[in-house]
Amino acid sequence: MKKTPWTAAQIPLQTGRRALVTGANSGLGWHTALELARRGAEVILAARSAAKAEDAAARIRQEVPEARLLPGVLDLADLASVRRFAAAFSGEPLDLLIHNAAVMAVPRRELTVDGFERQFGTNYLGPFALTALLFPALRRQPGTRVVTVCSMANKQARIEFDNLQSERLYKPMFQAYAQSKLANTLFAVELQRRLSAAGSPIVSTAAHPGYARTNLQTSGPGKGMMGLLFAAAGKTLGALLSQDAAHGALPTLFAATAPEARPGGYYGPDGLSEMKGYPAPAPLPPAAQSEGDARRLWEESETLTGVRFGPF
Repeated sequence: MKKTPWTAAQIPLQTGRRALVTGANSGLGWHTALELARRGAEVILAARSAAKAEDAAARIRQEVPEARLLPGVLDLADLASVRRFAAAFSGEPLDLLIHNAAVMAVPRRELTVDGFERQFGTNYLGPFALTALLFPALRRQPGTRVVTVCSMANKQARIEFDNLQSERLYKPMFQAYAQSKLANTLFAVELQRRLSAAGSPIVSTAAHPGYARTNLQTSGPGKGMMGLLFAAAGKTLGALLSQDAAHGALPTLFAATAPEARPGGYYGPDGLSEMKGYPAPAPLPPAAQSEGDARRLWEESETLTGVRFGPF
């Protein structure tokens, strides 16, 4: 007997819970925030500008007039912004921390204000630091989760410890972006490993959206050859192998809320090659299972960001 597909209608009531979604102004992040608000959560909408955060809130209220929303400004490519944001929103306990924001396939190597390669800094180091800074605010009780949104690109990657900032070699997609998303996956697994060792009830999970049609495919690659390739791929594969952002957000929502989501679990679409479909357990890439790489990356991340986790 075929199992009933998991949809947003199965999200348990979130009344009394507080959730933070990064990149909540568009795409997967907006749909994630929308469904959590629909189920009663108070949602912190993190975006790179106040205007984007406020616009996201206004659009959610069109769908959910009674939504409890807190817009906030967060630029994950700027550690000073990460610290300001964490300080502003750490006063109340937090039940869900969802790392969704990302940039993809930036055509030429760029640096953040802190001197990190933009994709590694935005997609991985910023979320690492944010988790550490907000860790004291996470409720020490069952149901509290940290969810990291990954990508199928992690299957193509390896962590180049001699090239973390892509200073020796820079390839936009299947090197720099893929490495940043493999780092996300290693972080999610290592965080759960440390939580379990400490006996913490907090859970770390990860998810990927498959091939979801969002502005990530166009805003990152830009208007050059990479942008043209993504646009062509979107037209060719769109109807067959991709899904809209609302469906792409389902694995994240499952990882964040489903009672059956397990500690350290990794979830993605259940369709062909994990490109589209409904949430299901996804296999971790072999490179994401290296405990040695995970520990070394964690230590490197603490050094690079200057941020350390408190007691688990």
